[in-house]
Amino acid sequence: MVPRPPAPLYISGVSFHWSPTRMDQLERAAREGKRVALMRRGTEYVVIARRLEIGARGERLIGFLTMSGQEMAFELDQVESFEVVS
Repeated sequence: MVPRPPAPLYISGVSFHWSPTRMDQLERAAREGKRVALMRRGTEYVVIARRLEIGARGERLIGFLTMSGQEMAFELDQVESFEVVS
């Protein structure tokens, strides 16, 4: 039996920089219910932005995932990239 190499481990790069302009884009998307594509821990999500909240761990985006019909929370300090797509 040939040993297998270990599965690759995903390690997040540098945290995404939330400039005032980027935060304005995200806040506007939440107000207008626009779709947002974001990357977290190597996985891309496309959600309908619902609202921004401030919790114990910092700010987070609440987005509606249309595939499952559920709301998901995304801690902004874990987001690697984002783009407003509609």
